[in-house]
Amino acid sequence: MDNKVYEIKESSIADPGALGTAGFALTTMALSCVNAGLVPPSLTAVFIPLALVYGGAAQVMAGMWEFKKNNTFGASVFSSYGGFWIALAVMLLFVFKGTISFGKDNADLGLALGFYLLLWTIPTIYFFIASFKTNNALLITLIVLLVAFFALDYGNLAGSAVAIKVGGWFGIGAGLGAWYISAASVINSVYKRTVLPVGPRA
Repeated sequence: MDNKVYEIKESSIADPGALGTAGFALTTMALSCVNAGLVPPSLTAVFIPLALVYGGAAQVMAGMWEFKKNNTFGASVFSSYGGFWIALAVMLLFVFKGTISFGKDNADLGLALGFYLLLWTIPTIYFFIASFKTNNALLITLIVLLVAFFALDYGNLAGSAVAIKVGGWFGIGAGLGAWYISAASVINSVYKRTVLPVGPRA
């Protein structure tokens, strides 16, 4: 009988947070520029493939790798927002293709989007609460994202173009914050020192 003890070593993986935050940032920026009125609404078509592939699939994969790293927060955030982008893109794609409609001539599309965003505001609130134990950059980004959600919730449910535009600008801010976090993860990792600070962990 073989009494040799075999040691199983866990594989070491890179930080998937850099990919997850980059996917979130780029997709958020694409849609927020439309909401803020910086680009024509027709350019929403650019957002859909980004939401399906980069903000969606790539971010879900980042979430799965965070599970591997035993990071419940990162796994939940990336997997959730990856699903958020995929579901939103599929819904809009079906609307554009005429597969589904929200009332006559999609008159209730704003209400549907508002309801959808309102539901997603709930996990964003407790992600924000959890971020107090992460770092300052992520905390600030989630504060800005939460304000964007509140504005977009109201804007779509009440039919307020001004609130949607405000939500778009806060969405741009959240996208920039996520890009900064991603850049910090990549650059600090390559240079083996803190080039871009994200603030101390609580």
